[in-house]
Amino acid sequence: MSEIKDLIQPDRAQDAIAIHLVDKDGFEAWAKTLSGPQRTALAAQKFDGSGYQVGIVPDGESWFAVGGVADPEELSSWCMARLAEALPAGTYRRAQGEPGKALHGWQTAQYRFIRYKDDKDAQGPRVLLTRDVARIAAAEAEARAVCLVQDLVNTPAEDMGPAQLEAVAEALAKEHGGKLKVTRGDALEQEFPMVHAVGRAAARSHAPRMIELTWGDPKAPKLALVGKGVCFDSGGLDIKPSAGMLLMKKDMGGAAHALALAGLVMGAGLKVRLQCLVPAVENAIAGNAFRPGDVLRSRKGLTVEIGNTDAEGRLILGDALALASEDKPELLLDFATLTGAARVALGPDLPALFTREDATAEALLAAGKDSDDPVWRLPLHQGYAEWLASDIADTNNAPANGFAGASVAGLFLDKFVGEGIDWAHFDTFAWRPNAKPGRPKGGAALGLRAAWRMVQDRFG
Repeated sequence: MSEIKDLIQPDRAQDAIAIHLVDKDGFEAWAKTLSGPQRTALAAQKFDGSGYQVGIVPDGESWFAVGGVADPEELSSWCMARLAEALPAGTYRRAQGEPGKALHGWQTAQYRFIRYKDDKDAQGPRVLLTRDVARIAAAEAEARAVCLVQDLVNTPAEDMGPAQLEAVAEALAKEHGGKLKVTRGDALEQEFPMVHAVGRAAARSHAPRMIELTWGDPKAPKLALVGKGVCFDSGGLDIKPSAGMLLMKKDMGGAAHALALAGLVMGAGLKVRLQCLVPAVENAIAGNAFRPGDVLRSRKGLTVEIGNTDAEGRLILGDALALASEDKPELLLDFATLTGAARVALGPDLPALFTREDATAEALLAAGKDSDDPVWRLPLHQGYAEWLASDIADTNNAPANGFAGASVAGLFLDKFVGEGIDWAHFDTFAWRPNAKPGRPKGGAALGLRAAWRMVQDRFG
């Protein structure tokens, strides 16, 4: 990825190019303060104050920029992102007021995934100044977390398998003084049998494992994070069509979210006892792959009949959620690219949110709105739990009908979460099919900032 460090800096009255922000309604009045040649320059650029427009205005021997926004008095995370994408390299400051929330989009707009090719269009950094110095460190940390998710999801499965996810967790543990425990092989089969079953058909280099990162004061309230780490999903023996496999490098997007959120928690020094769990597997096809109709045992002791090997994410999450529940966390959050049904219902932008507690849902919805990272609640309707019934096991992993797929997947996970635990499940897409200002096409952190805001409010 491109280096996003130091893209926002303290304003110490150093030389900088001014950026004026105007909306469409106020543009004509603002334009009257300009000279004739300046108005002509904007007219030639067809600038009228519409959202995300960028204009360059001559000013003697220099120039200033103008950006169209919805409301100059209340900036969103993305209001200045198009400016960061379009303006030449240099140092900038907002002419009136502070960037505020727009600091985030200014940074993420300059993200580039360049692991496999040079960025021939690179223009150099665009630096934004702010007098709100206290906000810089937190804004940088949040942008780095988003870019970490993008990097991990954008990386193809050959280079982002279970071992590479383990390396990311190890680097986070070293950076923040955490501890890492990884369970593999025979121990994995004994302790996390569903994780082992899903991942056992993969090549040795992509062998399954349970990654556990812990950090914090043992006496503090426990915060547990779980992320689905399916590094590639062929569908297993219930194989996906080629079109369905094309984006399956992103099926570890839940793990990317959980690891990025863990990094934010540790970096901010929140007073929590953190446990971050990533069951990491490749759902491959081989002679030892688990089969439709098999019955798997789980860490919790429940038996699971396999109705579909392509519903594997909920299996590995089941074992991870059971482990996370054993020490009764005050809050348990999981992230997963779990169901196509959530995408059919909500499209690519909105993670489906499932919670046991209404208050937790309300807090996450409010945090998503405040951080410009919206989520949408869907129901854990217990009336649908009967669709997971099995004639020969405690539960089936996939019902035969196609109804309410995201809710039914949530109900399956609910079976593995301990009684009385405050739990929220994010069914996120982790991918942006079309670029928007500050949000490039490709891997995407969707739900991360909402969760982080809520965690900060609760434990900060």
